Amino acid sequence: MEDEYASSDLAYCNGESPPSGSTSFDTIRQSTGNELSVPNGVPRVSHTAKRPASSFTTPSLRPISQLKQEKRPASNNYHSHNRSTDASATSHTSFASRSIESRHSTSQTSRQSSSGSYSGTNTRHSDLSIRELPPLPASSRTSPAPTPPRQPSPQSTPKKSIKSVGKQPEKITPITSDISLVPSEGEDVDAFHVRSTYAQLESSGVRGDGYEDGVERTRARVGASRASQLEASAAVADQNEKTRELSPKEIQLLSNVDRYGFFSIPSHDRLVLLSSSPLLKRLALTPAGPASAPTNAKSLSSLPPVPLPIKESSRIGKWTRMLQPLSRDSGGNIEVWRIKPSKEGKLRERTYKGIPDRWRAAAWDLLMNKVAKTGAREMAMFGREYREALDKPSTYDIQIDLDVPRTISGHIMFKTRYGAGQRSLFHVLHSFSLRCSSCGYVQGMGPIAATMLCYFEPERVYASLVRLHDAYSLHTVFSPGFPGMLEAIYVQERITQQMMPSVYEAFKKHMVSTTSYATKWYITLFANSVPFQTQLRLWDAFLLEGYDVFVAVSVAIVWVYRDHITSNAANFETVLSLLSSFFVPEDENVFLQWIEKTLGDKKLRENMIQWRNDWKGLVASGKEGDALL
Repeated sequence: MEDEYASSDLAYCNGESPPSGSTSFDTIRQSTGNELSVPNGVPRVSHTAKRPASSFTTPSLRPISQLKQEKRPASNNYHSHNRSTDASATSHTSFASRSIESRHSTSQTSRQSSSGSYSGTNTRHSDLSIRELPPLPASSRTSPAPTPPRQPSPQSTPKKSIKSVGKQPEKITPITSDISLVPSEGEDVDAFHVRSTYAQLESSGVRGDGYEDGVERTRARVGASRASQLEASAAVADQNEKTRELSPKEIQLLSNVDRYGFFSIPSHDRLVLLSSSPLLKRLALTPAGPASAPTNAKSLSSLPPVPLPIKESSRIGKWTRMLQPLSRDSGGNIEVWRIKPSKEGKLRERTYKGIPDRWRAAAWDLLMNKVAKTGAREMAMFGREYREALDKPSTYDIQIDLDVPRTISGHIMFKTRYGAGQRSLFHVLHSFSLRCSSCGYVQGMGPIAATMLCYFEPERVYASLVRLHDAYSLHTVFSPGFPGMLEAIYVQERITQQMMPSVYEAFKKHMVSTTSYATKWYITLFANSVPFQTQLRLWDAFLLEGYDVFVAVSVAIVWVYRDHITSNAANFETVLSLLSSFFVPEDENVFLQWIEKTLGDKKLRENMIQWRNDWKGLVASGKEGDALL
């Protein structure tokens, strides 16, 4: 088996924070009329089998000795990218435009540094000699590894109590590449190849970041042939990448990005309409529907275009008047926001109506700080944890690298292999996998982190995952056995049994377990089950109300399709296929209003608390196995 693997190029890799700059993306807006109001940053590859064994690394990657001499200054992109004035929340308006702008500008200092330490990139292809390239590390694996068992990673970052934070904010230390390019004792060879590849490409960048596909280097290593080596070399950025003008073809391609940063909408096998008419009735005890009801919901051939939110401009004004700066950094940039005391009573109503996209990053950060009781000092601590973890190995690095390129496909930030978005995603998941030895890394973390990267820089995304883990019950959701998810499913089943007894009996009759269709809902926070703009609004409510929001969303879906489920023609296949679909709300406002009213029912919320306690009792007595459908 080892000999077979020796003749292949299988290997594995990981992600960075996007550069910032100043291109003219206004030209694209004016010529196309597209309004791009996405959050922050820019950007599947099949495994290659039985290719000639790789003996060389990509010629365009700098030697480790050069990278170790270069230390990059610490970045605090949340402050530098986002705002320097109170009205600076408008910086959140156009992620897509900043994504493209980042290709074109970098400081003169960084250009000089890049050109001075990375002169090898400018070598003409005809002058490259494969004999001069350093060899790749030998691989010890025979096949791509499945998700590794949960176990503490070497040198795991200890979880620190917020109470241990000092009174003064900690100084940010610069990120270095020194340790990232040196394998740790006992580190897997392929895992180090992944980690070091991301580290080297973070220093150089990649060509066409945001609109080209890029070249695979870790899931399948660069081949030994001259053509493969030159192709890989050409995909690495040089000092001219961020200063050259966009070609007409590139401008045309980028002009197709929608307001949230998508080139194209990912295809889904089953697109079904989530009708609004059932949601006009409040949740209440309901009898079975017509026996002759159809088993299939109305299907859609494609996702409808992303609409501009109604009353977006007026809501921007309301949120601008509602939020105030709470603290600033030494440069005057806003670190923490607060709600104006006189507007506290408006928060819930305005959140359910939809947070304006340009205010979403500030509002999400405010809501997470409010629930987790964190502030500027805690955020500084989380930032330091993130940076320190980048230089430590994780037993999950190979699996993370396998998952990175298939997360939020079609988005400008994650399109280019090893582009800024993919590097950032890898780094966030790598660092977070080291924080909790119990949770480690699970696949559902990827879509959550990727969505956050659309609004925050990597350090703040890491801090967001920590707050979700600690304060929003995601620790129990991601722990082995997913106990938090099972608890939520138990509560969902009790609501279904109480309000829709005929539906509950139909599930039992057809032997449809809730875990068979709802697991992905709860693990990814509906990231892969509804359109992106709907997901954002659900997350607005989640960050305000907590994990109960997703129980309400799950009940809402079952509520809409209750007649299809209780139909005489229904069976296991029809029910499971329906509830495994991709749901497109007919009217997002009606959908969110139903969830708001459901969670506003005090009696129901009291019952939900009681059912959670009942579940804990069942777990303690070992009877939870028989408590679920």
